[in-house]
Amino acid sequence: MTEHEPPPAAVTLAIHPVVRQAVLILVAALVLIPLVSTALGGFKSLGNLRVDPFGLPAQWEWRNYWDILAGARYWRQMGNSLVIAVLTVLLTLSLSAMAAFVFVHVRFFGSGFLFNYLLLGLMFPAATAILPLFIKIRDLGLLDTYWGVVLPQVAFGLAASILLFRNYFRQLPEDLFDAALIDGCGYFGFFRYIVLPLARPILATVAVITFVHSWNGYLLPLVVLNRETLYPWPLGIMAYQGEFSTDWHLVLAFITLTILPVVVMFVAAQRHIVAGLTSGSVKG
Repeated sequence: MTEHEPPPAAVTLAIHPVVRQAVLILVAALVLIPLVSTALGGFKSLGNLRVDPFGLPAQWEWRNYWDILAGARYWRQMGNSLVIAVLTVLLTLSLSAMAAFVFVHVRFFGSGFLFNYLLLGLMFPAATAILPLFIKIRDLGLLDTYWGVVLPQVAFGLAASILLFRNYFRQLPEDLFDAALIDGCGYFGFFRYIVLPLARPILATVAVITFVHSWNGYLLPLVVLNRETLYPWPLGIMAYQGEFSTDWHLVLAFITLTILPVVVMFVAAQRHIVAGLTSGSVKG
């Protein structure tokens, strides 16, 4: 090896950013192409969509979007989805944050067993328990109500939320808690005035994940809700499905309009989400 020849490690490091950028571009394309195709499909006629599903519209059909926005059904379903999602987020944040704080700062007999028991919820999706869940909701008199959808969503989302909060709270310095106790601040005061203001990244992370999961929920509202006036937007797609055909151009326009609030919310909270998910990834 000559004096001016770079070592092999330097060559590897020089290639690494190029490979990383290529992978990121590929991932971005895999995400953006379906979104752009869905949005463009809403501007096409049904015949144009069948002939050219991924190209630009032969004629821009603005009426597809306008008819949906001008209808009362769309806004009613968006309102129903918003009520269900907001209630789910508020309950999930409140319960999971308090539970995670207890697991981190309060020592009691069986805490490890109880935490592991809660984590078992990560192994069982809601679809596997839909029949006993329906029976329980019926016995509680919650069929055809918002709470019949909200409470099961909260229950199935607690395990992952508690795990995220617990990992974040464990990274907070122990000196904060000791100083708070010296100043006469109890557990509740420490949680309210010190932990929560420092936990904005993980709060945003859990809130967005819970909101998106609730916003896109289909199976549970389908089983619990019977009145069309209570349908969230995933059930609203059925209005464009007939017995023998489906208006796919209207379905794509409807999907574009309904996922837009989630995309805006994710972009607005992106900085906090990244900080919340990467907390504790580097030790020291």
